[in-house]
Amino acid sequence: MVMDVDREEGREGGENVEEVNLLGALNHPEKLDAVEELVAVVESVAQFGDYRRTQKKECCGIVRRLKLLLPLFEEIRDLEKPIPEAGIVWLSNLKKALVLAKKLLTTCNEGSKIYLALESEAIMIKFHSVYEKLSQALDGFPSDALEVSDEIKEQLELMSLQLRRARRRTDTQDIELAMDMMVIVSKKDERNADSAIIERLAKKLALHTIEDLKIETIAARNLVRERGGQHAETTQQIIDILNKFKQVAGMEVTNVLSDPVVPKVLEKCPSLVIPYEFLCPITLEIMRDPVIVASGQTYERESIQKWFDSNQWTCPKTRQTLVHLSLAPNYALKNLISMWCEKNNFQFLKEESSGGQEGCSSQHKEEISSLVENLTSSSLGVQRKAVKKIRMLSKENPENRVLIAESGGIQPLVQLLSYPDSKLQEHAVTSLLNLSIDEANKKLIARKGAIPAIIEVLQNGNTGARENSAAALFSLSMLDENKATVGLSDGIPPLVDLLQNGTIRGKKDAATALFNLSLNQANKGRAISAGIVPPLLQFLEDRNLGMVDEALSIFLLLVSHPDGRQEIGELSFIETLVEFIRDGTPKNKECATSVLLELGSNNSSFILAALQFGVYEYLIEIARNGTNRAQRKANAFLQLISKSEQIP
Repeated sequence: MVMDVDREEGREGGENVEEVNLLGALNHPEKLDAVEELVAVVESVAQFGDYRRTQKKECCGIVRRLKLLLPLFEEIRDLEKPIPEAGIVWLSNLKKALVLAKKLLTTCNEGSKIYLALESEAIMIKFHSVYEKLSQALDGFPSDALEVSDEIKEQLELMSLQLRRARRRTDTQDIELAMDMMVIVSKKDERNADSAIIERLAKKLALHTIEDLKIETIAARNLVRERGGQHAETTQQIIDILNKFKQVAGMEVTNVLSDPVVPKVLEKCPSLVIPYEFLCPITLEIMRDPVIVASGQTYERESIQKWFDSNQWTCPKTRQTLVHLSLAPNYALKNLISMWCEKNNFQFLKEESSGGQEGCSSQHKEEISSLVENLTSSSLGVQRKAVKKIRMLSKENPENRVLIAESGGIQPLVQLLSYPDSKLQEHAVTSLLNLSIDEANKKLIARKGAIPAIIEVLQNGNTGARENSAAALFSLSMLDENKATVGLSDGIPPLVDLLQNGTIRGKKDAATALFNLSLNQANKGRAISAGIVPPLLQFLEDRNLGMVDEALSIFLLLVSHPDGRQEIGELSFIETLVEFIRDGTPKNKECATSVLLELGSNNSSFILAALQFGVYEYLIEIARNGTNRAQRKANAFLQLISKSEQIP
């Protein structure tokens, strides 16, 4: 993936101007206003709402540390004598670091979720840059010039130490998320259009509701504008993924690059361009009754009220937690919209009656209830028709999955798994796979005793049933407690058998499930005992299968287990890893280097073996030209070589 250029490093001119302004302010009678600016930066980031899942831990860590600076600012504010020049320079450097941190936190708070997941490595590099700038600023604290309490000095020393540790820390990549992203952006993987995988990824990124997707559309459009045509490959990937999410959610796929979006009210007059500020950020429709929320953002009253009614306490656009849910009419904007409508002879389309929709919804519920009832019919033909229809409905949209579960459909589907009719089994297990996409349903399905029954189908079902059983186990094992249940229910051996003997599709489903299950330490040992290593090695040897990345990713999990290192730590495997480091794709090189680093960190003989196969010069090349993650792994391995003094 192409990494975005860190544009923050290219704004030295702007930062120098800020420094001059700060120096002047501190020498002015109102010098303490500059301290207030620093306080304002910290307090503003403290008000941010939910951060994106991929960067939440890092964001919360920075905010927590920035808040620790507030007592320092209070003591500086209370100093009676003027601040010396050394103190002025230090405050200037600290402000630059705080501004850089705020920009990054703003991106993680308001930016495109897809971009932040796709470019997680580049974003992590920016975090490391922020850690470095903050720790450098704190290390230079002029304790002689700024007379603050010993408690504050100790706090600054501790904060600087924590930042240095964070800077050295190797980030733990969200491997589950990375695997799904790898599948969905791949042009070769036949699963890239699989609605179940797309929906799993949408769930992880919290982009599975229409409101979330509309907000993401705005964020993606802003990102495209910022990039100005650069990084076209990743920009297109972001747009493609967003459109896939929209399709699965039943939304109309629009051109993200359109400026502005043409809302439904303009379908009959496409030549008319509505000013962007007249559109509600949630619905992208022109606002009839604009209101202001506590964050200062404006929304259509009806859409933001629905947002609040769904137990949301954040601003949809900024993700800032709101101090209250009061709505203030935006009369000025409403007047502007009214004047614009009158000038352009624009009239709002009449609201459609909701009676028909309610009737349709009621009828749909009755249909699903009837189908669920037919699952327990004494007629095999009636059961077949019902389960086939439920399989189709559960694939179509999220609402159906909720309705089927609420109608009691999970228990009879689990019972059907034990029927001798192979086609009935396949429809039932596929229906459970579809239902398991819903987070709440994962727990319900497990509680109904489905996991042992699914494993039974995995062992004895037809080809389609076995493949979908593997996919269902993957989906259910997204919950940690279900990972353990699958392992304890002897689900690992039949997955390994499918990995070795299944169709290409079956192998891929098994690999995905085994990868997810192996995030559980006990399951790693079970997978090794079940014989997972030989088929994985086969995938490395036969590159035509297209499963090298999957195999290396699973190996990366297995080498953290002692039995895994013993099983795969042979000269032939080390040689294979070095070959991928030399000739593999960028992703191959990254994964192979990571596996070899883990092996070498636990046993120096692996380092010597890798050196004998010429790994040193290949690591030098990766450290210069590899992916960002590969560069970090290569540098870490080179340091390991240096410490072991194994360089010829």
